[in-house]
Amino acid sequence: MTKTLIQEEKLMNFINGNWVNSSSNQFTEVKNPANLETLVQVPLSSEDDVNKAVQTAKEAQKEWALVPAPQRAEVLYRVGMLMKERKEDLSQILTMENGKVIEEARGEVQEGIDMAFYMAGEGRRLFGQTTPSELKDKFAMSVRAPVGVVGIITPWNFPIAIATWKSFPAIVAGNAVVWKPATETPLMAYELAKIFEESGLPKGVLNVVFGSGSKVGNTMVHHKDIRVISFTGSNDVGRTIAAKCGEQLKKVSLEMGGKNAVIVMDDADLSLATEGILWSAFGTSGQRCTACSRVIVHEDVKERLEERLLSEMEKLTIGNGLDETNKVGPIINKDGLEKIQNYIKIGQDEGAKLLAGGYVLNNGEYADGNYFAPTLFTDATPEMKIAQEEIFGPVVSLIPVKSFEEAIEVNNGVEYGLSSSVFTRDVNRVFAAQRDLDTGIVYVNAGTTGAEIHLPFGGTKGTGNGHRDSGVAALDVFTEWKAVYVDYSGKLQRAQIDVE
Repeated sequence: MTKTLIQEEKLMNFINGNWVNSSSNQFTEVKNPANLETLVQVPLSSEDDVNKAVQTAKEAQKEWALVPAPQRAEVLYRVGMLMKERKEDLSQILTMENGKVIEEARGEVQEGIDMAFYMAGEGRRLFGQTTPSELKDKFAMSVRAPVGVVGIITPWNFPIAIATWKSFPAIVAGNAVVWKPATETPLMAYELAKIFEESGLPKGVLNVVFGSGSKVGNTMVHHKDIRVISFTGSNDVGRTIAAKCGEQLKKVSLEMGGKNAVIVMDDADLSLATEGILWSAFGTSGQRCTACSRVIVHEDVKERLEERLLSEMEKLTIGNGLDETNKVGPIINKDGLEKIQNYIKIGQDEGAKLLAGGYVLNNGEYADGNYFAPTLFTDATPEMKIAQEEIFGPVVSLIPVKSFEEAIEVNNGVEYGLSSSVFTRDVNRVFAAQRDLDTGIVYVNAGTTGAEIHLPFGGTKGTGNGHRDSGVAALDVFTEWKAVYVDYSGKLQRAQIDVE
């Protein structure tokens, strides 16, 4: 497959239902990480572009909020159908700009399709509560109300899935959206905006402004008319956004990565555990917040697990994600490669034993891309940087432990709390693990990846600030609770005072 699926040489912003040039007239190139071919030029928009998008969204939201929620949902059903019709084209474009293998790209697009239909269903729910009043002839209830204009800032590693997690619940709840996609992966935003345009979404309800975090993202965070910021990205940037939003009493939802572990106990099915570790550690080339970067293994089975992992790692095929035979694609850019290389040196300096990988693939078919060999460390200790810090690459470290209790302690001894996994045949350990692992997601006899859209996605501690993407919980980010009291007694009744 070639670049022919990509129709534009230069992208434009999508504001008020129109494709418009950025006022900055500045662009940067987007390259395919598999071969460094230039795919498109994306604008580096200005503050003025953001201001126009927000003003448009603010005006459009007033009318959109008055549209009955089941009618708002009809737009999402049409979006889902259009995505379904174009699934293969979307998947191939995603692979070209992001690098992930085509199998995973298809899965990501399917996640967006599923989210469209799921959130469309919420248009006929959006449940509140009714409750008895403490006074006679009085009715009490709570309802969800839209917050207004929502700002969403999405990363490059899941450029369509995460965008749908955020934009779909925001839109069905009656909000308008200003969206800053990652500069590395603007094509998925372009394609999704076109789909919304065709679906009949009123002008101004969805606006896309391309550009840098320092310019576009920062303007969004500080804009007084954006009442919610939903951000997925690095911990450092997320903390800065949280602080700035806190100063403005602005609602903020953060998802900021993980240092996820697979626990392999002495009674585990090692064949199954090996399969789960490989998929979790090296899928998306390790560039996902749920990637397994630690394996906490009981010392009695450590050597056998190492042998299985090394054997299966040798079978991994690496290369351009559009080749159906490849299982590991490229790293997003040169900065990503450099970061991974630095951690390899750190791990060796700290005393971890390098069993496989640990180097850039830059010869032959890999010469024109950003490839890194899948890497396995062993005999790491819990306090090592490679066992504490997010690497965001195909690197996994084995940490031996003596007991189940020690495994739980090691798992919990990191800054993050997104995803964890335990392989065991002991049902008592299963229930103890799901209780004691301090992560927002827990898997049993599976890897650390594979979230389903109807469950809440997010984590604890340094992973986020308590909100969740996906599932019904996502609506909490984009709505406010409103309490409504209807007194039909014909007289003034005072709560807590006029009670018998």
